[in-house]
Amino acid sequence: MSIPTHHNISPLSVAFAVALAIAFAGFTALGVWQVKRLAWKLDLIERVESRVHAPPVAAPGPAEWAHVDAASHEYLHVVLEGRFLPGLDAKVQAVTELGAGFWLLAPFETADGGIVLINRGFVPPDRVGETAPPADTRMTGLLRISEPGGAFLRDNDPANDRWYSRDVQAIATARGLREVAPYFVDAGRNPDADVGAPVGGLTVVRFRNHHLVYALTWFALALMSAAAFVYLLRDARRGRR
Repeated sequence: MSIPTHHNISPLSVAFAVALAIAFAGFTALGVWQVKRLAWKLDLIERVESRVHAPPVAAPGPAEWAHVDAASHEYLHVVLEGRFLPGLDAKVQAVTELGAGFWLLAPFETADGGIVLINRGFVPPDRVGETAPPADTRMTGLLRISEPGGAFLRDNDPANDRWYSRDVQAIATARGLREVAPYFVDAGRNPDADVGAPVGGLTVVRFRNHHLVYALTWFALALMSAAAFVYLLRDARRGRR
């Protein structure tokens, strides 16, 4: 945009024209940024979908823990061999399609000597005491990154064993566990599980993707700014006549 200049144009009009030019550039830049974010989000969704539905691979062991991150490992379909450690479960408050209750996180000692917290699944409040760890030595599920701190407006309270997020390190410390993976695993649904056992397979894989709407909004505002600039330019020319 070129800003009209003429000795008959008022300073207020010039200032308004400058503001419109800046607004046009800003709105356009935001629209382009949202288009880039849209491409990134679509690529992320595609990568996650491929991980979720791929055959399970061995969960990262202690030697790989330092390199585990959301970008490359979140929702990876994994398998572990080992055994559950009884008496160390943690109940994390949850709201699911089955109602309100708890996620039941249990430490699973793997064959390589590490410990991985397994989210065995959802249990309603009246079934919490009926959830002894199974004798399974092979677990499959989706790798999830730790959720430190707590939930919205609710901090985890390790001293009173109240958990609002699946904070791996805090739970491990509260249970006196060492060599614990920096992730947990959402167990898959087990059709052979006993009645009353935790219900697995409830992982929600969903991403908010409003970037196209945001991009169109910013571009529309840029066009409105351009239209106002053109109107101002024409009005200035009519004034000169």
